[in-house]
Amino acid sequence: MATIEVGGTAFGYDETGEGPAVVLLHAAIGDRRMWDAQFTALAATHRVIRYDRRGFGETADGPGEYAHYEDLLALLDARGIEQAALVGASMGGACALDAALAAPERITRLVLLGSGLTGHTWPDHMQRDIERLTAEALPAGRLARYAAREVEVDPADVRAMADANLRYLVAGPERDVSVLPPEMVARVREMCEQVYRHDWTAPQWTERIPDTRHRLAEITTPALVVIGTADARGLVELSHHLAESLPEAKLVELADTGHLPSMERPDEVTALIRKFLQDNSL
Repeated sequence: MATIEVGGTAFGYDETGEGPAVVLLHAAIGDRRMWDAQFTALAATHRVIRYDRRGFGETADGPGEYAHYEDLLALLDARGIEQAALVGASMGGACALDAALAAPERITRLVLLGSGLTGHTWPDHMQRDIERLTAEALPAGRLARYAAREVEVDPADVRAMADANLRYLVAGPERDVSVLPPEMVARVREMCEQVYRHDWTAPQWTERIPDTRHRLAEITTPALVVIGTADARGLVELSHHLAESLPEAKLVELADTGHLPSMERPDEVTALIRKFLQDNSL
């Protein structure tokens, strides 16, 4: 896997294909490997880039303050890309929205899959669910001790948190993990375990967080909002809010699909993305 240096930090990334540029932005429970299907398929018509965000996958950390959308724009500069479409999953979608606000002239399309939103306050019911799942997965006080770097990481805790994410997000609260393809479950577990091992051991840095939640009406970039109906209710609600708040947005709901549709339903998601990117009527 290749790396590219941006602002003194080495980012793990891949690039393939020719044509208009499209950048794939991964979720916070994974890394750029979640885009394997789209990375290959979209290269038939586009110049496709995927990379690991700061602190994920093969991308290094660095002390100081950073913003993920600034890293994204700097990476475009480093590759000589003036304009690009952004395809973001979960918190990758939040990064895409931040970039569209910061540099609207550079972003041609937005595809937001189970998207997050920078500055968003998750509803009480979702926060309670997350607190309950964390309490079930980890001994009392263990998460705080990991955050403070007070104890060695127990591999059993890493596995337990990855499994909690698989149940609540990837499958969805009302489905069993067994409905997902076994190879997908194995890949997501591998990525998610790496996220937690890193999060609980790596040097800490500060993220600059823009307040995007109150500025959605300013984002006039054409957007495709995609949500799996089996995803956590707070994420379904947020996708509906994005579709209603973004001036040029279209909502697509994928029935019986969880938080990572690009992996669960790769062919259908690839077709949705390709059609949207090539729609000249927008």
